[in-house]
Amino acid sequence: MIRGLLPFTVFLFLIQSAIFAESQKPNILLIVVDDLRDTLGCYGNSTVKTPNIDRLAERGVLFERAYVQYPVCNASRSSFLTGLRPDQTQVTDNNTILRDNLPDVVTWPQLLKDNGWHTAAYGKIFHLGGGRNEQARARFVDLPKSWDSAQDFQATTVGREKYEGRNVTDGELKWCHWASAKGNDEDQPDGQIAREVIAKIDSLGDTPWLIGAGFMKPHDPFIAPKKYFDLYPPGSITLYHDPQGISPAPPLAVGFGAYGEAFGKFTDRERLEIHRAYLACTSFMDAQVGRVLDELDRRQLWDNTVVIFIGDHGYHLGEREWWNKNTLFDRSCRTPLIIAAPGIKPGIANGLVEFVDLLPTVADLTGVAPPSGIAGQSLRPLLEDPSKPGKSAVFTIVSRGPKNRGDSIRTDRWRFTEWSDGSRELYDHSTDVDENRNLATDPEHQSVIHQLSQQLIEHKSQ
Repeated sequence: MIRGLLPFTVFLFLIQSAIFAESQKPNILLIVVDDLRDTLGCYGNSTVKTPNIDRLAERGVLFERAYVQYPVCNASRSSFLTGLRPDQTQVTDNNTILRDNLPDVVTWPQLLKDNGWHTAAYGKIFHLGGGRNEQARARFVDLPKSWDSAQDFQATTVGREKYEGRNVTDGELKWCHWASAKGNDEDQPDGQIAREVIAKIDSLGDTPWLIGAGFMKPHDPFIAPKKYFDLYPPGSITLYHDPQGISPAPPLAVGFGAYGEAFGKFTDRERLEIHRAYLACTSFMDAQVGRVLDELDRRQLWDNTVVIFIGDHGYHLGEREWWNKNTLFDRSCRTPLIIAAPGIKPGIANGLVEFVDLLPTVADLTGVAPPSGIAGQSLRPLLEDPSKPGKSAVFTIVSRGPKNRGDSIRTDRWRFTEWSDGSRELYDHSTDVDENRNLATDPEHQSVIHQLSQQLIEHKSQ
């Protein structure tokens, strides 16, 4: 009789094991913020008010030196969501659809979706590709391969009304305007995103999930409810001005085109308005992050949820008279990265890391085999011991149309950039963290330049 029961007992054990294994699949909350520079409260900036991002940093590992592979939205997101570099994805602008180049590429939302996770995106995870028809939009956000569902949002009629605001370029750059908006948080897309993320978490119960919360702010136009502007009254913001004697940047590096012409006309009035609006939008976004984190608290999900918080690239707020991204300075290439995960102690990692490392990290933390041929490596060793060294070098590129390009390498001490017109930049971060003095023509640094140039050649040949 016992012998006859053994098969059933084994069968029951297998069923119970399968249920247990399913329950151990961690949830993944991916928070992607658009145009977010790494000067937040938790990164040492006492001016900007980001209490919710700060509290996430207190329970996770904050990466002090995390670098994107391309400092523009679509190219950066196509890179970190595939674990491939821009030269591999062939996406180096905001118009190319990833799967037009790589129809069979496996993104990490797709990787989890194919392995039993429910995946849902709210707001901007992949580039949204605004102004296109629904079919093209679905291709941009990668439905249905990456997501079970994806949704984007628009401001309400009330949210489009303003107490004050203007275009600071007199209309030369249509995007370059700010507004202290009427209505409440949910009259703006970011408030709606937080609401829907919370509702989705509630609806999924014990189903393992990957939810992308793609917050739009502080990306232009710089619009947020009035109460967030009130956090930054007149006189509370100190403007950055480039120091006297700063090395002029090469023509392709910064200050180019219509943007450079418009920014060059700014007075301190325009600078203060944009800076204040950027900070207001950052605090508005932070409040929405807080709402989502509160939901994890309420449902006691921290023991089974990995939270990854990132910007898609950095942003200049007047450094080298630039008020945008798309440069190869640290200000544009470096961006926040915070990871909180079950069993991971809080800490600060000072080692160099890249955003192509995110996919293998997620695969490592979930126990799912990553796709072959990816460029990054898991950050788990740094999560478990933030004092460990990071990479010896990280790499970022930009293109200036079909003929011009820049390649940049960042090591622990140096940033070295080569442009297709032959110009070069070398900055010594041991003495010049703001990258103000270009040492590329100094005879005493030619051996360093040769070494870094060789590393760039070797990297491009891989």
